[in-house]
Amino acid sequence: MSLDRIKSVAVIGAGDMGHGIAEVALLAGYPVTLYDINTAAVEKGAGRIFASLEKLAEKGKVPPAAVEQVRTSLLATTTDLQAAARQADLVIEAVPEVLDLKRKIFAQLDEFAPPHALLASNTSTMSITEIGAATKRPDKVLGLHFFNPAVLMKLVEVIRSQNTSDDTIQTGYAFAQKIGKVPVLVRRDTPGFIANRVTAASTALFQTVIESGEIEPEALDAFLMKVGMPMGPCELTDFVGIDIMHNVCRYFADQLHEDYAPAPHIVRMVEEGRLGKKSGQGYYDWSQGRPQIDLSKATQRFHPLLPIFVQINEATKLVEDGVCSVADVDVAMINSTGNPMGPMSIGRQISRWDLTEQLEKLAARYKKSIFAPTQRVREGGHKH
Repeated sequence: MSLDRIKSVAVIGAGDMGHGIAEVALLAGYPVTLYDINTAAVEKGAGRIFASLEKLAEKGKVPPAAVEQVRTSLLATTTDLQAAARQADLVIEAVPEVLDLKRKIFAQLDEFAPPHALLASNTSTMSITEIGAATKRPDKVLGLHFFNPAVLMKLVEVIRSQNTSDDTIQTGYAFAQKIGKVPVLVRRDTPGFIANRVTAASTALFQTVIESGEIEPEALDAFLMKVGMPMGPCELTDFVGIDIMHNVCRYFADQLHEDYAPAPHIVRMVEEGRLGKKSGQGYYDWSQGRPQIDLSKATQRFHPLLPIFVQINEATKLVEDGVCSVADVDVAMINSTGNPMGPMSIGRQISRWDLTEQLEKLAARYKKSIFAPTQRVREGGHKH
């Protein structure tokens, strides 16, 4: 199936990601049917789309006529899954990260969607192969992983399962380009794909450093904000949700290596209901709004390149496994984080001896083998 056969899109799930993905497709001129399990959820999602479009129109980023077209003809909402899928050429699922739920929905979509329709999942970590196995068309199932907020973030990871056809991948890639995104091809289905997998290494590092008690959360955040991060890792974890971070780390631990497991303090916070921004309390107190990080508390005991070092190392594992190229890593990281440079281009300015030595020290100090330098790093193969 080629891109020109995609005339209509269905988005399953109207939450944070779903309504954003729907908005991106609508802005590209596609008719979109937005589905959720009840009227309140789907109407809230539609409301958020219109609020966002009006803001974009006020800023002169989209013409008022485009907003009117979405309102009058392009956007449809439904709580009937069959009605959502019936005329779709591309279905994008954006429901919670529960594998059984995704498989159940894909089995239903397989039944309801036209035989030619492509079925895509926006999962951020889960196996597209396992999701696609719930259908009778695994060759037409792919991953289209958008980043939050979908309207602003450029990256879409286009993920090939063990069964996805070339035709399906090419169409998914072309669709991502058509809606104004920067697609990166994930050639092999692997936990976390590219961006989230590379970030998993620095997440493990930050959690380990905090767990060790060497550096307080605010001191770490203040330091990393001083060297240019818009938000420190502890505040970001609060923002995303301690429970979500816990589940993602647990998934990586189950699928890849126990070293990615959530740190004991993360487990404790979840048990205590301190889930970050949404509960009002996490690493920080959010009851009065965004916490004010005191930059004067910045630690002097953290090497600013350590997160980059572990990301480079993690990326070489993906390159070795045939998931992506060295260049793809930087495209994925730049377009998912907004950072001006990716880890691999930074890595080209670092001697392999320094990189190898720092990684060996980290692995020994924190007793985590995931930080140990890969063969590719030892040989300087991260540079090309």
